[in-house]
Amino acid sequence: MSETAGLLRRSLLDHRGKLAAVAGLAVAGVGCQLGQPFLIRRVLTAVQSAQPYRQLALAVLAVMVVGAALGAVQQFLLQRTGEAMVFTVRRTLVAHLLRLPVAAYDERQSGDLVSRVGADTAQVRSVITSGVVDLAGGVLLVGGSIAGMIIIDPVLLGVSLAPVLCGAAGVRLVGRRLRPLSSAVQESIGALTASTTRALGAIRTIRVAGATERETALIVAEADRARAAGVRLALVAAQAGPIVRLALQGAFVAVIGFGGYRVANGAVSVGDLVAFTLLLFTLALPLAQLAEAATRIQTGLGALTRIEEILALPDEDSALGVRARTPATVRHDPVLLEFDHVSFRYPTGGEILRDVSFRVPAGSTTALVGPSGAGKSTILALIARLYEVHGGRILLHGRDIRDYPLAELRAALGYVEQEAPVLAGTVRDNLTLAAPDVAEHAIRHVTASVNLDDLLARDPAGLDAPVGDGGVLFSGGERQRLAVARTLLAPGELLLFDEPTAHLDARNEQALQHGLTAHAAGRTLVVVAHRLATVAHADQILVIDDGRSVAAGRHEELLVRDPTYREFATRQLLT
Repeated sequence: MSETAGLLRRSLLDHRGKLAAVAGLAVAGVGCQLGQPFLIRRVLTAVQSAQPYRQLALAVLAVMVVGAALGAVQQFLLQRTGEAMVFTVRRTLVAHLLRLPVAAYDERQSGDLVSRVGADTAQVRSVITSGVVDLAGGVLLVGGSIAGMIIIDPVLLGVSLAPVLCGAAGVRLVGRRLRPLSSAVQESIGALTASTTRALGAIRTIRVAGATERETALIVAEADRARAAGVRLALVAAQAGPIVRLALQGAFVAVIGFGGYRVANGAVSVGDLVAFTLLLFTLALPLAQLAEAATRIQTGLGALTRIEEILALPDEDSALGVRARTPATVRHDPVLLEFDHVSFRYPTGGEILRDVSFRVPAGSTTALVGPSGAGKSTILALIARLYEVHGGRILLHGRDIRDYPLAELRAALGYVEQEAPVLAGTVRDNLTLAAPDVAEHAIRHVTASVNLDDLLARDPAGLDAPVGDGGVLFSGGERQRLAVARTLLAPGELLLFDEPTAHLDARNEQALQHGLTAHAAGRTLVVVAHRLATVAHADQILVIDDGRSVAAGRHEELLVRDPTYREFATRQLLT
């Protein structure tokens, strides 16, 4: 609760100037509303005593018009401020969300995270525009109305206030139940978004597998759970309105009955009774607003709790950080990268790497081969420090990579993942992702070397051609070559490639090998490979099996002296 209140408080403080203006308009509007019953009281008194009342009537009209104008301006400023606050929360959430450790994404569904940026942050708007401000304005109006009623007839106020207080107690009880129900609704919406995102991301596989109906049923089931959660919330929220109405109806009955008796006895005048009744009407609106505001605040706080759950997670810099307190001496010797008895396990599984040691000379090409699941891709992820080793150390230039700031470490790397992800946007956006200031001629040179010219030529927009969501407009091989070109344009001295030729035919594989030779000259390559062309010319081949480095050497050497590599080469590399 304190963390959620903290986020809301920070958001309010960030926009305190605009909210102060809204509050000023609200106070002026409350003054206009409270002034009307007293002006009408004076009009009735003037009529009864046969005195002039035209100016008083005009004053009533003027106050009504000014109050309406103030209300319109207030609502506009309030909505604009609400949008600004939602933007602030979204900016904070997105900035933090994209800086979480990779392990945090492994443990959560991407669709649920998207829901927190979209649906949950939208609830913040209702907290501000129809929650906090309505609550504050309603309190002012209620307080002013009660003060006016005390001035007119405190006895009548006591009679009319009893049912109102009973109604307020009932609304408070309802409000306590709303927040957990609201959180359940937001959780179900997150699960629905996650299921839909997952299905849309694999829509081609689902269609071909004939699983459309099954996936539809799964998503509909999530939608039904969201519906049920919404109904439970609506059932409780619906109780607030009738409670308020009953309380106000009871108050009006008390005023009409007891007030008429007071007029008949001469305790109050007709004008007093009319003014008191108008003040009760004025009191009724904010009481209803207070009940609604309480509902929306509880709903919004449920969404804010989900947002805070993400903001409370440590970002990557905090989770990993820089271990060394003083800069270590950087070693400039022939060894660029070294694994020194490295072990690693994922949180949800067993040990992936066991006591792995090897050295990568500067300017060389090292190929990692072995069966699927042996830990080859994990080695690349550890070099990029997407995960933290659990034993041993990884050295870059003789310095533990944990002693480097993350930005400095990754500036020295280029990385092509196994899936070769392509971001929605244009070809240029993807190529310049790691090097936004790269010159046009350099882009053209690299794209030609990896055989991407045909791709650029088929669309008149060339480098500015769209790639579609996830690169769907390109083939798997084109996406892979695009990812390789993006990495070659990056300035890193150490390039990591996870099966860079897996989706390429022989012609494009040969073109890619030439491109790597031309543009990676002088740089160090670590390549996960399943193809003979990638392995045969490597300066060093490391055989990884069951999380261990079982052999190292060149292709010809390993074929002769290592049975594991020989079997692997025969069954996989040569097929």
